[in-house]
Amino acid sequence: MQTFLPSELILNSDYSVYHLHLQSEDIADIIFFVGDPNRVGEVSQHFDFIELRKSHREFTTHTGFIGKIRLSVISTGIGVDNIDIVFNELDLLSKVDLKSRTLLPHPRKFKIIRLGTTGSISKKNNLDDILFSRYAIGIDGIPHYYHSQSHVFEPELSQKFSQITDWPNELAEPYAVKSSDFLWETFYEAKYKQGITLTINGFYGPQGRSVTLPLKHPDLLSKSTSLIYDNLSLSNLEMETAGIYAFGKLLNHEVISISAVLADRISGRFSKTPMVTIAKMIRLTLAKIEVLQNI
Repeated sequence: MQTFLPSELILNSDYSVYHLHLQSEDIADIIFFVGDPNRVGEVSQHFDFIELRKSHREFTTHTGFIGKIRLSVISTGIGVDNIDIVFNELDLLSKVDLKSRTLLPHPRKFKIIRLGTTGSISKKNNLDDILFSRYAIGIDGIPHYYHSQSHVFEPELSQKFSQITDWPNELAEPYAVKSSDFLWETFYEAKYKQGITLTINGFYGPQGRSVTLPLKHPDLLSKSTSLIYDNLSLSNLEMETAGIYAFGKLLNHEVISISAVLADRISGRFSKTPMVTIAKMIRLTLAKIEVLQNI
């Protein structure tokens, strides 16, 4: 029987996972990811009942019910490095008996929906649109630390991106991942926008912002906007989706990312009603949750 060493599977004194401070019973099978801890309450305010509130560092969790459907909301913080922490620890809750440090005979499979904000790099998008990420390209390199099977990544897409951008060898090799087909069929409707999301590993230089530091590769983003794959264009920038998609596939959980378009990087404009758009995104997603109840 496989057991996990204390130095590798680090737990708190109450047997909760190290960073999230959660135990298996704290988490529902349907989980919303938000970046900002303050946005957790913007989702859970729609619950009929909240049974659990926990917070540690940037990771805040609320678990409750809408009708008979049990749901959790977790703030992940910013970036794929945080997604690495959140996904690994959630996966422990789904697959490991933490007291005995052994694998469970019947692991759980989570359905994870990211509710985020994003900046558009496509003329097809308008401010305050709701955008679904059919594919995501990551440039952080973190999934490359793990063994993967051929079904996880979309090598044709990542190779095309690298060719179009003349991707520098000194930067991490790009990877590409597709959203969950099951969750896509559940949540996406033609009235919303869809596209390929570029997940960036920083907010300033990596996203082409030069404030007090000059950029070494100033043309990467402008080159990338010509990308077309599966009849979809590169649509938006954010900082978590590719990591969520990669770890979802690596760890066998269902994942989808939905974003409110708050910034237009082409025109330089920002939404005048960001909170209204975020609230709309939350409402439209929760309206579909009943479909997942018995699946």
